[in-house]
Amino acid sequence: MTDPYGFLRTPRNAVPPRPAGQRLGDWREVHAGQTLLPLVSAQANRCMDCGVPFCHGGCPLGNLIPEWNAYAAHGDWRAAAERLHATNNFPEFTGRLCPAPCEDSCVLAINADPVTIKNVEQTIADQAWELGYAPPAPPGRLSGQTVAVIGSGPAGLATAQQLTRAGHTVVVYERADRLGGLLRYGIPAFKMEKTHLDRRIAQMRAEGTVFRTDADIGGRVDAAELRRRHDAVVVAVGAEERRELAAPGRELYGIHQAMEYLTCANRVGEGDFAAPALTAEGRHVVIVGGGDTGSDCLGTALRQGALSVVQLDIRPEPGPERPEGEPWPLVHPQVYRISHAHEEARGRHGTDPRLFSSATLHFEGDAAGRVRALHLTAVEPVERRPMPGTERVIEAELVLLALGFSGPERACRLGEQLGLTRDDRGNFARDAGYAALGEAAAPPPPGRSRTPKAPPWAEAPASGVPPAWGPPRVRTSRRRPDGVFVAGDAGRGQSLVVWAIAEGRATAAAVDRYLTGSTALPAPVGAHDRPLSA
Repeated sequence: MTDPYGFLRTPRNAVPPRPAGQRLGDWREVHAGQTLLPLVSAQANRCMDCGVPFCHGGCPLGNLIPEWNAYAAHGDWRAAAERLHATNNFPEFTGRLCPAPCEDSCVLAINADPVTIKNVEQTIADQAWELGYAPPAPPGRLSGQTVAVIGSGPAGLATAQQLTRAGHTVVVYERADRLGGLLRYGIPAFKMEKTHLDRRIAQMRAEGTVFRTDADIGGRVDAAELRRRHDAVVVAVGAEERRELAAPGRELYGIHQAMEYLTCANRVGEGDFAAPALTAEGRHVVIVGGGDTGSDCLGTALRQGALSVVQLDIRPEPGPERPEGEPWPLVHPQVYRISHAHEEARGRHGTDPRLFSSATLHFEGDAAGRVRALHLTAVEPVERRPMPGTERVIEAELVLLALGFSGPERACRLGEQLGLTRDDRGNFARDAGYAALGEAAAPPPPGRSRTPKAPPWAEAPASGVPPAWGPPRVRTSRRRPDGVFVAGDAGRGQSLVVWAIAEGRATAAAVDRYLTGSTALPAPVGAHDRPLSA
């Protein structure tokens, strides 16, 4: 166990990042080479091992945080890695990219600084790789059934790894030329170097997962035909329908979606180009959007040598403490936070690059049709209506729209070909068992020696009451495409990497149960679960 007085004796001390001036000169991770084992073990020793570990509820994966904290506190990295991987397929991803809602739910956070759970998690994951504690785990036997996973983001990869280890033959289809989805082209290398992604994919190949890139399912490849070739299909294409900004002047050259910009930068890192086709070098940059994607754009623009960067956030500036309406243990309260990119901007320009309670009125261009200025206004904190007399103009030679996403891409015909429907938020609709809801059932795959067993809840009993040991049947007038499942942001909507992995694990359990009639795979979340929030 940890030191019962550790949280009293040891103050919180996070792993320090590299100096801002140093890391702005390269694309390596902010914490590259900064894993300090004695510091991390001392911080893990602050864990209270409390009777009710609310950090479990803050994490959708149900990570066994007090258990691996105790092992990390004593330097037992093998045992810590085993407990960490028991609930999380890719802790090196979450340890770098997740905003750590578990820390907001830490019991210490009631009136003190929480345990540095994220630092401990990343260190355990890195030690597992360095010491050889994460070998491939191929199945002992094969089931003879095949599953197609469309999309290789965290949800698709987690689904694939779980099903491969359960003995099914899994083929992952990725539209892009490289695997990883937004982990590859949407996340900057200074947040997660791609070697971590490549290493996991190599592990999955060794376990038996098959990967196909340049596979445009719903475009060049008919999704219905793919369904006929496999016993089950998992749709994990993410939520990449980018929100637009309906402001006059949007058509001016120099206004781009954030993902176009981040993809260009990441392709340079992959060696595709010597220089990005879209760059902030020598330009005055404005980022519209105050979320994580906007922060990623900020860090990228600073490394490319932008003259100035301003980030517009329509939300009011939060205070340093939890608001009264968001008491502990509600996760991720609205408090003032500074990302590493914001810290870098402060070091270069001396001020926070964000303008809170600000919205775009219109853009101004030159005679050649290039954006040159952005007209903005302050907005009311609740209804966000423009406040008269607050208009101002800022210089803008590159504008990046980081306004989030609204479900799977509308232009893709994958949903139509599989008979999927969308919910009122634009996501693919699904029932409580992670199966998709659609207009018509897809035909069963031809020529199979074994017909996949229907899940035990496929038909309601005579009483009309679903069995207590299976996900409830959702009453709906729509028919469900047989054997089609939706995982991750495609069904949940834009969310966190930790939710994507949890969804992948739950979807794998649903698919395994559909194929075999039962499953031993864990299902940490339900299709309609949401974070504990106000």
